[in-house]
Amino acid sequence: MPTPRIPELPDEVRSLIEKASGRIVDVGAVHGGLNSSIAAIVRTSTRTLFVKGLPLSHPRVWTQQREAYIAPYVRGIAPEVHWFVEADGWSLLGFQYVEAGHADYTPGSSDLPVISAAMEQLAEIPAPGIELKAMGHRLRGYVDDPTDLTWFEGDSLLHTEWNPQNVLITDAGALFVDWGWASTGAAWIDPALWLLWLIAHGHTADQAENVAAAHPAWKLASPAGLDALARVQQRLWDAIAVQDPGEWAQPMQAAARVWNMHRQHQH
Repeated sequence: MPTPRIPELPDEVRSLIEKASGRIVDVGAVHGGLNSSIAAIVRTSTRTLFVKGLPLSHPRVWTQQREAYIAPYVRGIAPEVHWFVEADGWSLLGFQYVEAGHADYTPGSSDLPVISAAMEQLAEIPAPGIELKAMGHRLRGYVDDPTDLTWFEGDSLLHTEWNPQNVLITDAGALFVDWGWASTGAAWIDPALWLLWLIAHGHTADQAENVAAAHPAWKLASPAGLDALARVQQRLWDAIAVQDPGEWAQPMQAAARVWNMHRQHQH
């Protein structure tokens, strides 16, 4: 469920930012993203930052810590984290500010090969030695047959959250943000999860699978593993749509159903 956004920086937050990066000169709002209480472009006397934060009491505050710990491993495909502070009731991340637009997932978009290339770089990063959930563990509540979970096992680092708001397109390529749900698993899972978003943005299931197939790990996916993930994703998005009937979940629920039906008709 989206987290309400605070329109002004609280005094405690301003103070923590100034301790880390110097006197604040200007603060600009950020309209994308769903999961942070605070998301702002902050210009200080020394640099421009993107700052995101959650109260320490927030149930998802662990996602902030996850992003801070993973940052050193994803340099080059994610904005740099300059600092991470937890104090005075807040968890705050200060990122390098990147001049970029969000990804366009519509059919024929020139962003798609750029994203695929960055996703390929991600697949080459071995899972770092930090605590990450395994995909089998994350998806265990959505299978009829627990043996299906064995398809998702692997030691690749996965982003898993392919909302286009999490993909920035710069002149130099694609950068991935919001690593709070980073996980470990089979390398083909990221392109497979991405294709659901492609379907939600106008691709047919065939078109989306063709885009995903440009990823080298796609050929490692067995048909049975893809079938299992499609079943799991339909159940997962059905559950999300029931818990949070807002408009954001409905296109993804429909996309998951389209992909699952497509996989069933492959046999």
